[in-house]
Amino acid sequence: MRIAIASGKGGTGKTTLSANLAAFLSKTETVVLTDLDVEEPNSGLFIKGKLENEETKYKMIPEWKEETCTLCGECQKNCNFHAIIQLGPQILVFPELCHSCYACSELCPTDSLPMVSQRMGKLKHYSGDNIDFIESQLDIGQEQAVPLIGQTIQYVENNFDDNTLKIYDSPPGTSCPVIEATKDADFIILVTEPTPFGLHDLKLAVETVKELRKSFAVVINRWGLGDEKVMDYCKENDIPIIAKIPNLRQIAEIYSRGELIFEQVPEFKDELLKISDYIKKEMD
Repeated sequence: MRIAIASGKGGTGKTTLSANLAAFLSKTETVVLTDLDVEEPNSGLFIKGKLENEETKYKMIPEWKEETCTLCGECQKNCNFHAIIQLGPQILVFPELCHSCYACSELCPTDSLPMVSQRMGKLKHYSGDNIDFIESQLDIGQEQAVPLIGQTIQYVENNFDDNTLKIYDSPPGTSCPVIEATKDADFIILVTEPTPFGLHDLKLAVETVKELRKSFAVVINRWGLGDEKVMDYCKENDIPIIAKIPNLRQIAEIYSRGELIFEQVPEFKDELLKISDYIKKEMD
């Protein structure tokens, strides 16, 4: 089963839940935790292991060959992302805008835009006791997270069979990186907080997963802070709330030390049990 843990906004506790849930479930299941927040991966602060593999990841972008180009303009016409423009007697390529769709290269009548590889980041694979951890990180200056997220998910699919529980720590928000991280998930957990900002961004996240037609449920973090409007919204829209993690100073202190919380806070472990039971029902 593929479980994506997402949130409409950053800072709700998505990584906290991902790391602790993966470690908790690894006591009884074979688990792989994958950090898909490739712009700022931090699940590795909590999950330790032996480095098993490290790979440099590349994306494909077009390279203009002036000597064969006839300046017909087909490349500019066919690029939906404005990554190629014709400026006088030359073709300009903007790698930051390129989505590696190959349209310009394949439709060029003179083969003047061959695709070449460009480094975009690194993937690392760690292994521990009954748990594997994978993270990818974009190189500084790279702007597109989607290609690296896609390649990271493909790495997981190629190296772990269906008997492995796959947990994806998704990027925050509701934009393209989140869609890429959650589109193939079997179940999505949306993490929110009981605040006006939390409710606003939860609504956006709910609309997104409904468009994807995915099964999902909500976990409320920092329960006891703010108000009960998130609870009311979920009740009105028949959205299951499968856990409420209490707003405890002890949790914040343990988190700040980079330690797993469920091993030290019984209330936190109790909520993970509820999530685990719900996931097992979904798996069945």
